[in-house]
Amino acid sequence: MTTQQIILEEMTAGHLEGAVELSRQVKWPHRREDWELAQSVSRGIVALEEGRVVATIMMTPYGDDAAAINMVIVDAAMRGRGLGRKMMEEALAKAGERTCCLTATREGLPLYEKLGFVTTGEIVQHQGEALAVSAPARVSWAESGDLARLEVLDREAFGHDRSALMKRLCERAKFAVIRDEGDTQAFSAIRPFGRGLVIGPVVARNDTEAKALIDFLLAHHQGKFVRVDTDVSTDLAEWLTGRGLAHVGGGITMRRSMATHKESKPAHHRAYALVSQALG
Repeated sequence: MTTQQIILEEMTAGHLEGAVELSRQVKWPHRREDWELAQSVSRGIVALEEGRVVATIMMTPYGDDAAAINMVIVDAAMRGRGLGRKMMEEALAKAGERTCCLTATREGLPLYEKLGFVTTGEIVQHQGEALAVSAPARVSWAESGDLARLEVLDREAFGHDRSALMKRLCERAKFAVIRDEGDTQAFSAIRPFGRGLVIGPVVARNDTEAKALIDFLLAHHQGKFVRVDTDVSTDLAEWLTGRGLAHVGGGITMRRSMATHKESKPAHHRAYALVSQALG
């Protein structure tokens, strides 16, 4: 790779068609609308060869202290030239002093480890046509005034300010909630994505609430193609398989912490389905 051959630019709407083609090459299901959502809450970078998009990456900031690195794709013909590392370095430079997280493939592990990322867990992906289930009575659809409370619960679960992402999701997704004495205590979201729908995030206080929220959404989308990404620590894999969602893979969660920032810790809620996976 030489600077004469490859040009790195800020991602714009004009690059999205090329990005979609690149994601199709690696058999990702992302539609243009999915790329648009990711771009709307991120700072994206593209690598161009004679005007053609040959690599992408996005840095999605969560407030001033954290960020997710996602949509990392390098054209198959461009691999082995150091382009992946260059894209990562550009994204990390945009992240600045933020703690960064990502979901890695086995192939990507060596590069990310060289850049200071350490393994923190594992994501398992389930998808398929949702089987018929009953909608739990304790779950209901969210109302228009619930956004502020949902943002609070999301921040407690993930430990970072994802309000910009939550606002975008509220424009595109339907939210289900569990209320105790009129106060929302747990929620989940479903929205169009890829081949069908994706559920996430799911923020709940325990497995029972998480299952109730997911069942509510599945009950209203019987027969639809649905994807759910969960952390392996939730132990929901077998239960999701019983709902018609087969285990189809996953990834390794990684984090790169900056010593200058104090890590924020999740509170009593748990994040079961990671919407960062849905971004890429």
